Amino acid sequence: MDLYEYEAKQIFGEYGVALVEGEIADTPERVRSVAGRLGRKVVVKAQVKTGGRGKAGGVRVAEGPEDAQAKAEQILGMDIKGHTVHRVLVEEA
Repeated sequence: MDLYEYEAKQIFGEYGVALVEGEIADTPERVRSVAGRLGRKVVVKAQVKTGGRGKAGGVRVAEGPEDAQAKAEQILGMDIKGHTVHRVLVEEA
């Protein structure tokens, strides 16, 4: 099965696995909104079907909504091993 991280987490949640709160976003403005709703430090994670996202700079910790938006601006559109980032997962850190 070939899933994005957020898809796998949705399946885990259906089976009662405890997960941190998070949401998928496709614009920096949406990332800021989600981070503001979560109300704490968040992680902005590139959603591509390949490994090595963290080493490539596709996983970044943000201290608040403005920082999350800035991190999303850096991640969205980035190329990670031939995969363009179109969406990010914003989760509690």
